[in-house]
Amino acid sequence: MPLVCPPAGFLDDPHDDRPLRGVKVLVPRGGTFGNNVAEAVRARGAFPITAPLINFASPSQQDAPKLREALERLERGEYDWLAVTSQTAVDVMHSLAVRVPDDTLVAAAGETTAQALMAAGYRVDFVPTHDNSAKGLLVEWPEAQRRAPRVNVLWLHSEHSKPALARGLARRGHGVDSVVAYRSVGVPAAESIQYDIRNSRIRAVLVTSGSVAEQLVKQFERIPDDIMLGAIGPRTAKDARALGLRIDVVARQRSVASLLDGIEWLLVGEPMAETAAIDLATLQAMQDLDRVRDEDLPAADEPRHGADDLGDGGDQGGDER
Repeated sequence: MPLVCPPAGFLDDPHDDRPLRGVKVLVPRGGTFGNNVAEAVRARGAFPITAPLINFASPSQQDAPKLREALERLERGEYDWLAVTSQTAVDVMHSLAVRVPDDTLVAAAGETTAQALMAAGYRVDFVPTHDNSAKGLLVEWPEAQRRAPRVNVLWLHSEHSKPALARGLARRGHGVDSVVAYRSVGVPAAESIQYDIRNSRIRAVLVTSGSVAEQLVKQFERIPDDIMLGAIGPRTAKDARALGLRIDVVARQRSVASLLDGIEWLLVGEPMAETAAIDLATLQAMQDLDRVRDEDLPAADEPRHGADDLGDGGDQGGDER
């Protein structure tokens, strides 16, 4: 059940001038990720309303045998690297008690995924520093470049993940098994949430993935213009807009903290600074890379309504796409 009333004393401090103080923010994800987002919202003085619009299910009958086989190969040590691009993939690994051999290295697509891996007892050997996404992982991952020796990679992802990572690795001559680890399914919003959206009792909605955007469009006939819609990255924003969902702000970095920064900027009426692009010349000099293909680059920032924005996540909180 979603929470709809602030705890006692929540708004008692008259000296608290934080922009989000007392603002109701819809967190459309549950589980560990949703709890972490709710804590981040609460830390800004806002009131999180946790109402999962998506949940995750086992792979289809067609994909389930491929996942079992891939995990067996992983535990036999047949992969040099395991690539994990969402917190949900970590949840799948943990629930299945997957063992990662000491000789298999682990790459996480962003800080959120890396934190989830470590919390589940897995080590993390590489995290991109410039761009928390699958594309950012491809650009920065030294062992995955063209001049690097061939490596075998297992990539665990959702049913709807974009194939950029697998295609990029294959183009560079590496071996990659791209395996569906879970499916996303819609969860009907409670009537209380429907009422709060219709009557603008919720001030902001965090659009944390394309799947969340899809459910917002399906479940809410119209979201009032005075409700702020923030996307966790440019890929999510692009998917949402393609579905006809208005997006008011896009996080400068693929993180919940950056997304909340964007909501605060909207509230105080200040323009959000442009995201600094990855300095590819520096990156190439550091890693002695060939020219990075345009299709391997992280998604660029897009203009938003009245200012500039950014970009993701995927299902997890922004790391997948």
